[in-house]
Amino acid sequence: MTTTGQRILLTGATGYVGGRLLPMLVEAGHAVRCLTRRPEDLRARLSEDVDVVGGDVLDVASTARAMEGVDTAYYLVHSMGSDGDFEREDRIAATNFARSAAAAGVGRIVYLGGLGVEAENLSAHLRSRAEVGDILRSTDVEVVELRASIVIGSGSLSFEMVRALVERLPVMIMPKWVGVPAQPIAVGDVLAYLVGALELAPSGDRVYEIGGAETTSYGGIMREYARQRGLRRLMIPVPVLTPYLSSLWLGLVTPLFARVGRKLVASICNPTVVGDDRALRDFDIEPMGLAQAIDTALNNEDRDFAATRWSDSVSAMAASSNNWAGVRFGNRLVDAREIEVRVAPERAFAVVEAIGGKRGWYHADALWTLRGWIDLACGGVGMRRGRTHPERLLRGDVVDCWRVEACDGPHRLLLRAEMKLPGRAWLEFRVRPRAGGAVIRQTATFDPSGLAGLAYWYSIYFVHGYIFGGMLSKIRATAERDGDPRSRPDVVVDLGEARARRAKTA
Repeated sequence: MTTTGQRILLTGATGYVGGRLLPMLVEAGHAVRCLTRRPEDLRARLSEDVDVVGGDVLDVASTARAMEGVDTAYYLVHSMGSDGDFEREDRIAATNFARSAAAAGVGRIVYLGGLGVEAENLSAHLRSRAEVGDILRSTDVEVVELRASIVIGSGSLSFEMVRALVERLPVMIMPKWVGVPAQPIAVGDVLAYLVGALELAPSGDRVYEIGGAETTSYGGIMREYARQRGLRRLMIPVPVLTPYLSSLWLGLVTPLFARVGRKLVASICNPTVVGDDRALRDFDIEPMGLAQAIDTALNNEDRDFAATRWSDSVSAMAASSNNWAGVRFGNRLVDAREIEVRVAPERAFAVVEAIGGKRGWYHADALWTLRGWIDLACGGVGMRRGRTHPERLLRGDVVDCWRVEACDGPHRLLLRAEMKLPGRAWLEFRVRPRAGGAVIRQTATFDPSGLAGLAYWYSIYFVHGYIFGGMLSKIRATAERDGDPRSRPDVVVDLGEARARRAKTA
Protein backbone atom coordinates (compact mmCIF):
# COMPACT_ATOMS: atom_id res chain seq x y z
CA MET A 1 0.00 0.00 0.00
CA THR A 2 1.33 3.41 -0.91
CA THR A 3 2.10 5.86 1.88
CA THR A 4 0.28 9.14 1.81
CA GLY A 5 1.94 10.69 4.84
CA GLN A 6 -1.35 12.03 6.17
CA ARG A 7 -1.88 13.78 9.47
CA ILE A 8 -4.22 11.49 11.37
CA LEU A 9 -6.26 11.82 14.55
CA LEU A 10 -6.89 8.45 16.20
CA THR A 11 -9.47 8.03 18.93
CA GLY A 12 -9.73 4.76 20.83
CA ALA A 13 -5.95 4.18 20.73
CA THR A 14 -6.11 2.34 24.07
CA GLY A 15 -8.97 0.15 22.87
CA TYR A 16 -9.03 -3.22 21.17
CA VAL A 17 -9.05 -2.14 17.52
CA GLY A 18 -7.39 1.26 17.92
CA GLY A 19 -4.47 -0.21 19.85
CA ARG A 20 -3.70 -2.49 16.92
CA LEU A 21 -4.32 0.15 14.27
CA LEU A 22 -1.93 2.69 15.80
CA PRO A 23 1.37 0.92 15.03
CA MET A 24 0.18 0.16 11.50
CA LEU A 25 -0.47 3.84 10.83
CA VAL A 26 2.91 4.84 12.27
CA GLU A 27 4.72 2.18 10.27
CA ALA A 28 3.03 3.44 7.09
CA GLY A 29 4.63 6.84 7.65
CA HIS A 30 1.63 8.82 8.82
CA ALA A 31 1.83 11.54 11.46
CA VAL A 32 -0.50 10.23 14.17
CA ARG A 33 -2.10 12.14 17.01
CA CYS A 34 -3.99 10.20 19.69
CA LEU A 35 -6.81 11.70 21.73
CA THR A 36 -7.16 9.95 25.10
CA ARG A 37 -8.54 10.66 28.54
CA ARG A 38 -5.34 9.41 30.21
CA PRO A 39 -2.43 10.63 28.09
CA GLU A 40 0.18 9.68 30.69
CA ASP A 41 -0.72 6.00 30.34
CA LEU A 42 -0.47 6.04 26.55
CA ARG A 43 2.74 8.09 26.36
CA ALA A 44 4.55 5.48 28.43
CA ARG A 45 3.91 2.91 25.69
CA LEU A 46 4.67 4.95 22.57
CA SER A 47 7.63 6.49 20.82
CA GLU A 48 8.09 10.23 20.62
CA ASP A 49 6.91 10.13 17.00
CA VAL A 50 3.29 9.84 18.18
CA ASP A 51 1.56 12.97 19.44
CA VAL A 52 -0.56 12.17 22.49
CA VAL A 53 -3.05 14.78 23.67
CA GLY A 54 -5.37 14.69 26.64
CA GLY A 55 -9.08 15.11 26.09
CA ASP A 56 -12.43 13.43 25.72
CA VAL A 57 -14.86 13.32 22.81
CA LEU A 58 -17.57 14.20 25.32
CA ASP A 59 -15.74 17.53 25.78
CA VAL A 60 -16.12 19.67 22.66
CA ALA A 61 -13.22 22.01 23.52
CA SER A 62 -10.61 19.24 23.81
CA THR A 63 -11.98 17.54 20.70
CA ALA A 64 -11.69 20.77 18.72
CA ARG A 65 -8.07 21.26 19.80
CA ALA A 66 -7.17 17.72 18.79
CA MET A 67 -8.60 18.26 15.28
CA GLU A 68 -6.26 21.12 14.39
CA GLY A 69 -4.20 20.37 11.29
CA VAL A 70 -5.70 16.89 10.80
CA ASP A 71 -6.35 15.32 7.36
CA THR A 72 -8.20 12.16 8.44
CA ALA A 73 -9.87 11.40 11.79
CA TYR A 74 -10.67 7.86 12.98
CA TYR A 75 -13.75 7.48 15.18
CA LEU A 76 -13.26 4.24 17.13
CA VAL A 77 -14.97 5.03 20.42
CA HIS A 78 -18.22 3.94 22.00
CA SER A 79 -19.83 4.11 25.43
CA MET A 80 -21.12 0.55 25.75
CA GLY A 81 -19.12 0.04 28.94
CA SER A 82 -20.59 3.14 30.54
CA ASP A 83 -22.62 3.03 33.74
CA GLY A 84 -24.97 5.69 32.44
CA ASP A 85 -27.08 6.24 29.33
CA PHE A 86 -24.60 5.03 26.71
CA GLU A 87 -26.86 6.02 23.78
CA ARG A 88 -26.95 9.62 25.00
CA GLU A 89 -23.18 9.66 25.54
CA ASP A 90 -22.58 8.24 22.06
CA ARG A 91 -24.85 10.94 20.62
CA ILE A 92 -23.00 13.77 22.36
CA ALA A 93 -19.57 12.37 21.47
CA ALA A 94 -20.42 11.92 17.79
CA THR A 95 -21.88 15.43 17.56
CA ASN A 96 -18.77 16.95 19.13
CA PHE A 97 -16.55 14.96 16.81
CA ALA A 98 -18.42 15.80 13.61
CA ARG A 99 -18.67 19.53 14.32
CA SER A 100 -15.06 19.82 15.43
CA ALA A 101 -13.90 18.02 12.29
CA ALA A 102 -15.92 20.34 10.08
CA ALA A 103 -14.65 23.44 11.85
CA ALA A 104 -11.03 22.28 11.52
CA GLY A 105 -11.34 21.46 7.82
CA VAL A 106 -10.72 17.72 8.24
CA GLY A 107 -10.95 15.93 4.91
CA ARG A 108 -12.34 12.55 5.98
CA ILE A 109 -13.75 10.69 8.98
CA VAL A 110 -13.32 6.90 9.12
CA TYR A 111 -15.84 5.21 11.38
CA LEU A 112 -16.13 1.57 12.43
CA GLY A 113 -19.77 0.70 13.02
CA GLY A 114 -21.80 -2.50 13.08
CA LEU A 115 -23.70 -4.61 10.58
CA GLY A 116 -27.42 -5.12 10.97
CA VAL A 117 -28.31 -1.45 11.32
CA GLU A 118 -30.91 -1.67 8.52
CA ALA A 119 -32.93 -4.33 10.35
CA GLU A 120 -36.09 -3.73 12.35
CA ASN A 121 -36.26 -3.97 16.14
CA LEU A 122 -32.63 -3.08 16.56
CA SER A 123 -30.90 -3.59 19.88
CA ALA A 124 -29.89 -0.44 21.75
CA HIS A 125 -26.25 -1.07 20.88
CA LEU A 126 -26.80 -1.40 17.13
CA ARG A 127 -29.31 1.44 17.16
CA SER A 128 -26.68 3.68 18.72
CA ARG A 129 -24.04 2.55 16.21
CA ALA A 130 -26.38 3.51 13.37
CA GLU A 131 -27.20 6.87 14.93
CA VAL A 132 -23.51 7.69 15.37
CA GLY A 133 -22.96 7.11 11.65
CA ASP A 134 -25.84 9.44 10.77
CA ILE A 135 -24.50 12.15 13.09
CA LEU A 136 -21.00 11.92 11.64
CA ARG A 137 -22.50 12.38 8.16
CA SER A 138 -24.44 15.47 9.24
CA THR A 139 -21.64 17.89 8.21
CA ASP A 140 -19.70 18.50 5.00
CA VAL A 141 -16.83 16.23 6.07
CA GLU A 142 -16.61 13.06 3.98
CA VAL A 143 -17.35 9.91 6.01
CA VAL A 144 -16.26 6.35 5.25
CA GLU A 145 -18.22 4.00 7.48
CA LEU A 146 -17.22 0.35 7.80
CA ARG A 147 -19.95 -1.88 9.19
CA ALA A 148 -18.57 -5.10 10.64
CA SER A 149 -20.12 -8.27 11.99
CA ILE A 150 -18.61 -10.29 14.86
CA VAL A 151 -14.89 -9.57 15.16
CA ILE A 152 -12.74 -12.70 15.61
CA GLY A 153 -9.44 -12.09 17.36
CA SER A 154 -7.86 -13.03 20.65
CA GLY A 155 -9.01 -10.45 23.16
CA SER A 156 -12.11 -9.26 21.29
CA LEU A 157 -15.30 -9.15 23.33
CA SER A 158 -17.29 -11.60 21.17
CA PHE A 159 -14.44 -14.06 20.74
CA GLU A 160 -13.63 -14.05 24.46
CA MET A 161 -17.27 -14.78 25.26
CA VAL A 162 -17.23 -17.76 22.92
CA ARG A 163 -13.89 -18.88 24.32
CA ALA A 164 -15.09 -18.71 27.91
CA LEU A 165 -18.30 -20.64 27.23
CA VAL A 166 -16.65 -23.44 25.26
CA GLU A 167 -13.69 -23.80 27.61
CA ARG A 168 -15.81 -23.84 30.78
CA LEU A 169 -18.99 -25.71 29.88
CA PRO A 170 -18.95 -29.34 28.67
CA VAL A 171 -22.74 -29.07 28.22
CA MET A 172 -24.21 -25.88 26.79
CA ILE A 173 -27.80 -24.74 26.49
CA MET A 174 -28.21 -23.17 23.04
CA PRO A 175 -31.10 -20.65 22.90
CA LYS A 176 -32.62 -19.70 19.58
CA TRP A 177 -30.56 -16.53 19.18
CA VAL A 178 -27.35 -18.61 19.02
CA GLY A 179 -28.43 -19.63 15.50
CA VAL A 180 -28.99 -16.08 14.19
CA PRO A 181 -26.97 -15.61 10.95
CA ALA A 182 -23.73 -13.66 11.18
CA GLN A 183 -20.67 -13.12 9.01
CA PRO A 184 -17.72 -12.98 11.43
CA ILE A 185 -14.56 -11.21 10.31
CA ALA A 186 -10.97 -11.57 11.51
CA VAL A 187 -9.57 -8.54 13.33
CA GLY A 188 -6.66 -8.52 10.86
CA ASP A 189 -9.11 -7.99 8.00
CA VAL A 190 -10.88 -5.22 9.91
CA LEU A 191 -7.54 -3.45 10.34
CA ALA A 192 -6.76 -3.87 6.65
CA TYR A 193 -10.05 -2.16 5.75
CA LEU A 194 -9.38 0.67 8.22
CA VAL A 195 -5.94 1.32 6.75
CA GLY A 196 -7.28 0.93 3.21
CA ALA A 197 -9.88 3.62 3.87
CA LEU A 198 -7.06 6.18 3.80
CA GLU A 199 -6.28 5.35 0.18
CA LEU A 200 -9.80 5.70 -1.23
CA ALA A 201 -10.24 8.51 -3.73
CA PRO A 202 -12.59 11.32 -2.60
CA SER A 203 -16.13 10.36 -3.54
CA GLY A 204 -18.49 11.58 -0.85
CA ASP A 205 -19.96 9.61 2.04
CA ARG A 206 -19.76 5.84 1.71
CA VAL A 207 -20.90 2.89 3.78
CA TYR A 208 -19.14 -0.45 3.35
CA GLU A 209 -20.40 -3.72 4.80
CA ILE A 210 -17.47 -5.94 5.73
CA GLY A 211 -17.48 -9.58 6.79
CA GLY A 212 -15.55 -12.81 6.53
CA ALA A 213 -15.66 -15.33 3.72
CA GLU A 214 -18.66 -17.27 5.02
CA THR A 215 -21.93 -16.96 6.90
CA THR A 216 -22.39 -18.80 10.18
CA SER A 217 -23.71 -18.01 13.69
CA TYR A 218 -22.50 -17.87 17.27
CA GLY A 219 -23.30 -21.56 17.48
CA GLY A 220 -21.13 -22.20 14.45
CA ILE A 221 -18.28 -20.19 15.97
CA MET A 222 -18.55 -22.24 19.18
CA ARG A 223 -18.45 -25.53 17.29
CA GLU A 224 -15.43 -24.49 15.22
CA TYR A 225 -13.61 -23.24 18.31
CA ALA A 226 -14.30 -26.53 20.11
CA ARG A 227 -13.07 -28.51 17.08
CA GLN A 228 -9.78 -26.62 16.89
CA ARG A 229 -9.22 -26.92 20.64
CA GLY A 230 -10.02 -30.65 20.60
CA LEU A 231 -12.92 -30.20 23.03
CA ARG A 232 -16.06 -32.37 23.00
CA ARG A 233 -19.06 -30.25 23.84
CA LEU A 234 -22.73 -31.23 24.02
CA MET A 235 -24.87 -28.37 22.68
CA ILE A 236 -28.58 -28.63 23.48
CA PRO A 237 -30.89 -26.28 21.53
CA VAL A 238 -33.83 -24.77 23.45
CA PRO A 239 -36.46 -22.30 22.22
CA VAL A 240 -37.29 -20.66 25.56
CA LEU A 241 -34.22 -18.78 26.84
CA THR A 242 -34.77 -15.10 26.06
CA PRO A 243 -31.85 -12.71 25.43
CA TYR A 244 -32.50 -11.06 28.78
CA LEU A 245 -32.38 -14.35 30.69
CA SER A 246 -29.38 -15.38 28.58
CA SER A 247 -27.53 -12.23 29.57
CA LEU A 248 -28.13 -12.99 33.27
CA TRP A 249 -26.93 -16.54 32.71
CA LEU A 250 -23.83 -15.29 30.89
CA GLY A 251 -23.06 -13.01 33.80
CA LEU A 252 -22.88 -16.07 36.05
CA VAL A 253 -20.93 -18.50 33.88
CA THR A 254 -18.66 -16.24 31.83
CA PRO A 255 -16.12 -13.67 32.98
CA LEU A 256 -17.58 -10.74 31.07
CA PHE A 257 -18.72 -7.55 32.73
CA ALA A 258 -22.43 -7.98 33.23
CA ARG A 259 -23.51 -4.67 31.72
CA VAL A 260 -21.42 -5.15 28.58
CA GLY A 261 -22.53 -8.75 28.22
CA ARG A 262 -26.21 -7.81 28.37
CA LYS A 263 -25.81 -5.24 25.61
CA LEU A 264 -23.86 -7.70 23.50
CA VAL A 265 -26.42 -10.48 23.83
CA ALA A 266 -29.25 -8.11 22.90
CA SER A 267 -27.37 -7.31 19.68
CA ILE A 268 -26.95 -10.98 18.75
CA CYS A 269 -30.67 -11.26 17.97
CA ASN A 270 -30.15 -9.09 14.88
CA PRO A 271 -28.68 -10.82 11.78
CA THR A 272 -25.32 -9.32 10.81
CA VAL A 273 -24.73 -10.53 7.27
CA VAL A 274 -23.19 -8.58 4.39
CA GLY A 275 -25.83 -7.58 1.86
CA ASP A 276 -23.69 -5.27 -0.28
CA ASP A 277 -20.36 -6.61 -1.58
CA ARG A 278 -19.01 -3.23 -2.71
CA ALA A 279 -16.16 -3.51 -0.19
CA LEU A 280 -14.78 -6.49 -2.11
CA ARG A 281 -14.69 -4.37 -5.26
CA ASP A 282 -13.29 -1.13 -3.81
CA PHE A 283 -10.66 -2.68 -1.51
CA ASP A 284 -7.89 -5.08 -2.49
CA ILE A 285 -8.71 -7.34 0.46
CA GLU A 286 -9.78 -11.00 0.48
CA PRO A 287 -11.22 -11.73 3.93
CA MET A 288 -10.39 -15.07 5.53
CA GLY A 289 -12.92 -17.68 6.55
CA LEU A 290 -14.02 -18.65 10.05
CA ALA A 291 -11.63 -21.57 10.52
CA GLN A 292 -8.62 -19.51 9.50
CA ALA A 293 -9.74 -16.57 11.64
CA ILE A 294 -10.03 -18.74 14.77
CA ASP A 295 -6.76 -20.52 14.00
CA THR A 296 -5.00 -17.18 13.62
CA ALA A 297 -6.51 -15.89 16.87
CA LEU A 298 -5.36 -18.95 18.79
CA ASN A 299 -1.87 -18.94 17.29
CA ASN A 300 -1.41 -15.24 18.02
CA GLU A 301 -3.08 -15.39 21.42
CA ASP A 302 -0.07 -14.66 23.59
CA ARG A 303 1.22 -11.88 21.35
CA ASP A 304 -2.20 -10.26 21.21
CA PHE A 305 -2.58 -10.63 24.96
CA ALA A 306 0.55 -8.55 25.36
CA ALA A 307 -0.88 -5.93 22.98
CA THR A 308 -4.53 -5.01 23.59
CA ARG A 309 -7.78 -6.51 24.83
CA TRP A 310 -11.33 -5.27 24.56
CA SER A 311 -11.23 -4.81 28.32
CA ASP A 312 -8.45 -2.22 28.06
CA SER A 313 -11.05 0.31 26.94
CA VAL A 314 -13.91 -0.64 29.28
CA SER A 315 -14.51 1.97 31.90
CA ALA A 316 -15.35 -0.71 34.44
CA MET A 317 -11.68 -1.61 34.66
CA ALA A 318 -11.02 1.37 36.86
CA ALA A 319 -7.73 1.37 38.69
CA SER A 320 -8.05 -0.03 42.16
CA SER A 321 -5.60 -0.54 44.95
CA ASN A 322 -7.38 -3.78 45.83
CA ASN A 323 -9.06 -5.36 42.83
CA TRP A 324 -8.53 -8.95 43.81
CA ALA A 325 -9.93 -11.81 41.74
CA GLY A 326 -13.16 -10.08 40.81
CA VAL A 327 -12.13 -9.11 37.29
CA ARG A 328 -11.99 -11.76 34.60
CA PHE A 329 -11.45 -11.38 30.85
CA GLY A 330 -12.20 -14.18 28.43
CA ASN A 331 -11.01 -17.34 30.13
CA ARG A 332 -8.34 -15.39 32.02
CA LEU A 333 -8.62 -14.28 35.62
CA VAL A 334 -6.99 -10.98 36.43
CA ASP A 335 -5.86 -9.46 39.71
CA ALA A 336 -4.98 -5.80 39.03
CA ARG A 337 -3.85 -3.34 41.70
CA GLU A 338 -1.77 -0.18 41.72
CA ILE A 339 0.00 2.07 44.18
CA GLU A 340 1.57 5.53 44.17
CA VAL A 341 5.25 6.03 45.02
CA ARG A 342 7.08 9.26 45.86
CA VAL A 343 10.04 8.62 43.57
CA ALA A 344 10.74 9.11 39.87
CA PRO A 345 9.43 6.41 37.49
CA GLU A 346 13.00 5.34 36.70
CA ARG A 347 13.70 4.63 40.37
CA ALA A 348 10.42 2.81 40.85
CA PHE A 349 11.07 0.61 37.83
CA ALA A 350 14.62 -0.15 39.02
CA VAL A 351 13.18 -1.73 42.16
CA VAL A 352 10.66 -3.70 40.11
CA GLU A 353 13.36 -4.87 37.69
CA ALA A 354 15.50 -6.11 40.61
CA ILE A 355 12.85 -8.58 41.76
CA GLY A 356 13.70 -12.23 42.43
CA GLY A 357 17.01 -14.02 42.78
CA LYS A 358 19.01 -13.27 45.93
CA ARG A 359 16.90 -10.17 46.57
CA GLY A 360 13.74 -12.25 46.81
CA TRP A 361 10.19 -11.21 46.01
CA TYR A 362 9.99 -8.37 48.55
CA HIS A 363 7.26 -10.10 50.57
CA ALA A 364 6.33 -13.57 51.87
CA ASP A 365 9.59 -15.15 50.70
CA ALA A 366 8.87 -18.18 52.87
CA LEU A 367 5.71 -18.83 50.87
CA TRP A 368 7.61 -18.39 47.60
CA THR A 369 10.17 -20.93 48.83
CA LEU A 370 7.42 -23.36 49.81
CA ARG A 371 5.82 -22.96 46.38
CA GLY A 372 9.19 -23.71 44.82
CA TRP A 373 9.57 -26.97 46.76
CA ILE A 374 6.05 -28.01 45.78
CA ASP A 375 6.89 -27.27 42.16
CA LEU A 376 10.07 -29.35 42.35
CA ALA A 377 8.08 -32.23 43.83
CA CYS A 378 5.73 -32.02 40.85
CA GLY A 379 8.60 -32.09 38.38
CA GLY A 380 8.82 -28.32 37.85
CA VAL A 381 11.74 -25.90 37.90
CA GLY A 382 11.21 -24.63 41.43
CA MET A 383 12.70 -21.35 42.65
CA ARG A 384 16.40 -22.26 42.44
CA ARG A 385 17.34 -20.78 39.05
CA GLY A 386 17.88 -17.24 40.31
CA ARG A 387 18.65 -14.62 37.68
CA THR A 388 21.53 -13.89 35.29
CA HIS A 389 22.04 -10.29 36.34
CA PRO A 390 21.12 -9.05 39.84
CA GLU A 391 19.46 -5.82 38.69
CA ARG A 392 18.87 -5.73 34.93
CA LEU A 393 16.64 -7.93 32.80
CA LEU A 394 16.46 -8.72 29.11
CA ARG A 395 13.76 -10.56 27.21
CA GLY A 396 14.26 -14.30 27.60
CA ASP A 397 16.02 -14.04 30.98
CA VAL A 398 15.11 -16.36 33.83
CA VAL A 399 13.89 -15.00 37.15
CA ASP A 400 13.50 -17.98 39.49
CA CYS A 401 10.39 -19.78 38.20
CA TRP A 402 9.54 -17.04 35.70
CA ARG A 403 10.69 -16.11 32.19
CA VAL A 404 10.94 -12.50 31.00
CA GLU A 405 8.59 -11.95 28.04
CA ALA A 406 9.10 -8.18 27.89
CA CYS A 407 11.22 -5.63 29.70
CA ASP A 408 10.75 -2.11 28.42
CA GLY A 409 12.31 0.08 31.08
CA PRO A 410 11.35 2.24 32.73
CA HIS A 411 7.76 1.40 31.87
CA ARG A 412 6.92 -2.31 31.72
CA LEU A 413 8.04 -5.75 32.89
CA LEU A 414 6.12 -8.89 31.85
CA LEU A 415 6.98 -12.28 33.38
CA ARG A 416 5.58 -15.67 32.32
CA ALA A 417 5.41 -18.48 34.88
CA GLU A 418 7.32 -21.69 34.10
CA MET A 419 6.23 -23.58 37.23
CA LYS A 420 3.85 -26.52 37.03
CA LEU A 421 0.33 -25.09 36.89
CA PRO A 422 -3.13 -26.19 35.71
CA GLY A 423 -3.00 -23.33 33.22
CA ARG A 424 -0.72 -20.43 32.34
CA ALA A 425 0.22 -17.38 34.41
CA TRP A 426 1.77 -13.97 33.88
CA LEU A 427 2.91 -11.22 36.25
CA GLU A 428 3.13 -7.72 34.82
CA PHE A 429 4.34 -4.42 36.24
CA ARG A 430 3.70 -1.07 34.56
CA VAL A 431 5.13 2.22 35.80
CA ARG A 432 3.78 5.58 34.71
CA PRO A 433 4.65 9.10 35.85
CA ARG A 434 2.40 11.11 38.14
CA ALA A 435 2.84 14.50 39.76
CA GLY A 436 5.30 14.13 42.61
CA GLY A 437 6.29 10.57 41.72
CA ALA A 438 4.95 7.57 39.85
CA VAL A 439 2.26 4.89 39.85
CA ILE A 440 3.11 1.19 39.79
CA ARG A 441 0.40 -1.07 38.39
CA GLN A 442 0.75 -4.77 39.13
CA THR A 443 -1.33 -7.33 37.23
CA ALA A 444 -1.38 -11.07 37.92
CA THR A 445 -3.11 -13.00 35.14
CA PHE A 446 -4.06 -16.68 35.12
CA ASP A 447 -5.36 -18.63 32.12
CA PRO A 448 -6.92 -21.72 33.74
CA SER A 449 -7.01 -25.10 32.07
CA GLY A 450 -10.51 -26.40 32.66
CA LEU A 451 -12.11 -26.85 36.05
CA ALA A 452 -8.80 -27.89 37.63
CA GLY A 453 -7.38 -24.48 36.83
CA LEU A 454 -10.35 -22.68 38.31
CA ALA A 455 -10.16 -24.83 41.45
CA TYR A 456 -6.46 -23.99 41.80
CA TRP A 457 -7.02 -20.24 41.46
CA TYR A 458 -9.82 -20.01 43.98
CA SER A 459 -8.29 -22.47 46.45
CA ILE A 460 -5.39 -20.06 46.98
CA TYR A 461 -7.54 -16.93 46.63
CA PHE A 462 -6.56 -15.38 49.96
CA VAL A 463 -2.94 -16.53 49.75
CA HIS A 464 -2.48 -14.74 46.44
CA GLY A 465 -4.17 -11.65 47.84
CA TYR A 466 -1.74 -11.63 50.73
CA ILE A 467 1.32 -12.23 48.54
CA PHE A 468 0.59 -9.78 45.73
CA GLY A 469 -0.81 -7.06 47.96
CA GLY A 470 2.16 -7.25 50.28
CA MET A 471 4.60 -7.40 47.37
CA LEU A 472 3.36 -4.13 45.90
CA SER A 473 3.51 -2.39 49.28
CA LYS A 474 7.05 -3.59 49.89
CA ILE A 475 8.13 -2.47 46.42
CA ARG A 476 6.90 1.01 47.28
CA ALA A 477 8.66 0.96 50.63
CA THR A 478 11.91 -0.20 49.03
CA ALA A 479 11.74 2.42 46.29
CA GLU A 480 11.06 5.26 48.71
CA ARG A 481 13.67 4.08 51.23
CA ASP A 482 16.52 3.05 48.96
CA GLY A 483 15.82 4.85 45.70
CA ASP A 484 17.56 3.22 42.74
CA PRO A 485 19.22 -0.04 43.87
CA ARG A 486 21.62 0.19 40.95
CA SER A 487 23.18 3.31 42.51
CA ARG A 488 24.59 1.28 45.42
CA PRO A 489 28.08 -0.12 44.87
CA ASP A 490 27.32 -3.45 46.53
CA VAL A 491 24.96 -4.50 43.72
CA VAL A 492 26.53 -2.93 40.63
CA VAL A 493 27.51 -5.54 38.05
CA ASP A 494 28.75 -4.65 34.58
CA LEU A 495 25.96 -5.27 32.06
CA GLY A 496 28.45 -6.29 29.39
CA GLU A 497 29.83 -8.93 31.73
CA ALA A 498 26.33 -10.24 32.39
CA ARG A 499 25.58 -10.47 28.68
CA ALA A 500 28.85 -12.30 28.11
CA ARG A 501 27.90 -14.83 30.81
CA ARG A 502 24.47 -15.22 29.22
CA ALA A 503 26.00 -15.85 25.79
CA LYS A 504 28.44 -18.37 27.26
CA THR A 505 25.61 -20.21 28.98
CA ALA A 506 23.58 -20.30 25.77
